[in-house]
Amino acid sequence: MDYFIEIIGWVGAVLIVGAYFLNINGKLSSASKPYIISNLAGGVFFTVNTLVHGAYPSMIVNIIWVFIAIAALLKKDKQQTSIREK
Repeated sequence: MDYFIEIIGWVGAVLIVGAYFLNINGKLSSASKPYIISNLAGGVFFTVNTLVHGAYPSMIVNIIWVFIAIAALLKKDKQQTSIREK
C-alpha cells in the first residue's frame, strides 16, 4: 500500500508539472481539456498522497486545485454547449 500511495503522488506530480511545462512552452493551452484534466487528476492524486501522509495544508491546497479544475471543465462544457446551440 505504501508504494501505491507514493506512485500516486509521483503520477500526480508528473501530470501537474508536465501540463504546466507543455503550457509554458506553447504546446498545450491552459484552456484545453487535456490541461484541465491533467490538473484535476494530478490534484486528486496529490490529495490522496497528502492525506495518507498527514500533510493537511497541502491536502487543502490540492482539494482547492481539484475544485478549480472541475469549475473550469464545467465552464468549458457550458461554452461548448452554447456554441453548438448557435
